Amino acid sequence: MTKAHPLIAVVDDEEPVRKALTRLMRSVSLSVETFGSGAEFLKSLETRLPDCVVLDLHMPHMDGFNVQAHLARKCAALPVIIVTGHDFPKARERAMAGGASAFLRKPVHDRTLLDAISVATECATR
Repeated sequence: MTKAHPLIAVVDDEEPVRKALTRLMRSVSLSVETFGSGAEFLKSLETRLPDCVVLDLHMPHMDGFNVQAHLARKCAALPVIIVTGHDFPKARERAMAGGASAFLRKPVHDRTLLDAISVATECATR
């Protein structure tokens, strides 16, 4: 059984993307926390573990692949959905090999992202 209001972490360096995804997720009663950097998100794991992470790949200082690798080592069961504006086959392969539950291209369709979150959070609770 899934939680009534899963907590979704959105990690993206673009504030307009974070705001849009927050509005979308709250519109369907998901709890959302946003982070402007991978380092900020990883620091937050000391106090709270989300049910799913929506992660941008291309961020300054620490890219999404580094965040994903850290999560694979420390929080292997945490579902990660990659959302990127750069849909290159090698990036997709690397993300999926690293355990991503989905790889979506920006701009992502609302329903596609919400469906990916639903699948990811349901699988994580089994």
